[in-house]
Amino acid sequence: MRLYDISLKGLRRRLGRMLLLLLSLATAVATLVTLVTITRSMNHSVAHRMDEFGANIVIVPQASDLAVSYGGITVGSAAYDVGVLMLADLEPIGSIRNARNVSVLAPKLVSAVSLESREVLMAGVIFPDEIRLKQWWQVHGAYPVGATDAPVATLGGHRAMAQMEAGVSGADQAVLGSRLAHELGLAPGDMLVVEGRNLQIVGVLEENGSQDDQILFVDLTLAQQIAHRPGEINLVEIAALCSDCPVEELVRQISEVLPQGRVTAVRQAVTLRAETVDQLTRFAVVVSAVVTLIGGLIVLTTMLGAVTERRHEIGLFRALGFRRAHIERVILGEALVISLAGGIVGWAAGMGVVALLRPTIDELAMTSPWDPALALAALGGTLVVGLAGSLYPALRAAALDPVTALRAL
Repeated sequence: MRLYDISLKGLRRRLGRMLLLLLSLATAVATLVTLVTITRSMNHSVAHRMDEFGANIVIVPQASDLAVSYGGITVGSAAYDVGVLMLADLEPIGSIRNARNVSVLAPKLVSAVSLESREVLMAGVIFPDEIRLKQWWQVHGAYPVGATDAPVATLGGHRAMAQMEAGVSGADQAVLGSRLAHELGLAPGDMLVVEGRNLQIVGVLEENGSQDDQILFVDLTLAQQIAHRPGEINLVEIAALCSDCPVEELVRQISEVLPQGRVTAVRQAVTLRAETVDQLTRFAVVVSAVVTLIGGLIVLTTMLGAVTERRHEIGLFRALGFRRAHIERVILGEALVISLAGGIVGWAAGMGVVALLRPTIDELAMTSPWDPALALAALGGTLVVGLAGSLYPALRAAALDPVTALRAL
């Protein structure tokens, strides 16, 4: 009789105990498969959303800085040779190798204007892109006409509102930051005169604790007209998807096609994204380690109990001439069959759980949950845990004294 025949017969004789062991292993594997699949999707989804939620790359015109110091103390700095950025300069960004990673490209012109005997900052923006970039914005009133559903044109391969000509609906409308509106005593529906131009206040942003609270937002074309800087911009904010492309690589590629601009990664946003994804990954690793340890302990205790029950059988095998290696192979053969079956059942169960949960967490974008690599990892991991947990019981069985075992018959 071959050794694996003995292993299979041993499993059939203890079918109830072995089924419980198989169920335990399958539960552990199903838990790990479900956890890994969902965590992967969460990592991708969280990284994608954090990349879209605010700018992580900023472009400003190139300028040279001159530090002013006296007696070893720096008292200030001055900028000279300030470059000029035009809206048309952004077109080449659509041709960079990782253009698909640029989610939102929001150009703007920021300038100081006179408003009721005071200087305020006016930001000319393309409202659809600005709203997509700053998803935390909440407005009392409304955005300018066409801000959320205006026709769009292609700018560098990305959505951007076509520059509106003077007189187009919504071109003479504005949105105020909360603090500026409070200081001026203005509300939606009021009129405002900026550099001789009559503007209608259509919305006031809720306070969000940023510089936006003190800014007057108008359409980009209108801002260029008021500032007498047609086609010019002086700030571009980009929300870049860095999941499969490092932000540093995007900065390098954009810098190559936009030499007149200074391209900088917003380190705070990039670091926060990396830390969040790392925390999710560490959580998955810790839980996986705990589940794996529990599975190994279950295998160890179950196989030890089986060896204790079978000491008479093992003693008889030894009396018939079975060597220690044969006994070890019989025990490990049983563990191999149970582990393999548990891995297959557990992987299938885990995929079934993911399929059931998918409608409720579809927003996690689980595009390809049936990952062959995950299946191989689940089977391989189960075999390792099963054989490792059965190694000590197998050695203990092989070390049984046949005379002592047979004496109890």
